[in-house]
Amino acid sequence: MATPQHEPVEAAFFDLDKTVIAKAAMLAFGPRLQQEGLLNRWLVVRALWGQIVFRYLGADEGRMQKMRETALRIAVGWEKEKISALVDNALTEVIDPLVYAEALELMESHRDAGRRVYLVSASPEEIVLPLARHLGVDDAIATRARIDADGCYTGEVEFYSAGVHKVEAIEHEQRIHKLDLERSFAYSDSITDLPMLESVGHPVAVNPDRGLLKEAEARGWEIRTFENPRPLREGSVAAPKPAVVGAGALGLGLAAGAALLWRTRRAAPKRRWPF
Repeated sequence: MATPQHEPVEAAFFDLDKTVIAKAAMLAFGPRLQQEGLLNRWLVVRALWGQIVFRYLGADEGRMQKMRETALRIAVGWEKEKISALVDNALTEVIDPLVYAEALELMESHRDAGRRVYLVSASPEEIVLPLARHLGVDDAIATRARIDADGCYTGEVEFYSAGVHKVEAIEHEQRIHKLDLERSFAYSDSITDLPMLESVGHPVAVNPDRGLLKEAEARGWEIRTFENPRPLREGSVAAPKPAVVGAGALGLGLAAGAALLWRTRRAAPKRRWPF
């Protein structure tokens, strides 16, 4: 008897930060980590400075690596279960107001079309997996940190979900679920996700950084703008803040970051900071 042939399955892969949510997930949880005594104000400001650098200079592989190494050093000794519980308890409060309505609508349309929907993020799985469940997507691909025998972070990475590694994970899903990548979709804001976008037949640049915008325009890829975060628990689109408020907050953060960077370089001129 002939073996039944399975129809290829289409999929839609969504980057997380600034594609599905309006800011970096790890930065969004910074205040909560500070409240729990895991981060001090100094580290929160450094994280803010790093986000400002990313916004204006882009997120190349070198900057991504420095951010990753810094986060790993900070987290050494933290208990994985404690972080997972913290994220679960704060997910609605922290993430719900940041989710783009446009992303939610796209995810729903892909599910209605019978496609598998994935979150694919360089953020840690402690954040990405609960968020994937929260959003009702089929699965998630995220960074996994190495854990010691006591359940604490060692400062090493078991799997880094970025660049070509995202594609490796997607290809693993392709083999398991018989995915047709040529008929699948991928969404991202960052040039660092170029390999993921190239791996599917329908790449889409969402709120693209300068590098990805240039690449998308040159290749004739679809470009979308997501700009309406919708609080999930309210089921409505949040009104955008006036531009002057956003500019003021950005200016304050830039000034604080610049002042902090200047002061630390004066105090220790030979030390190299990650941002």
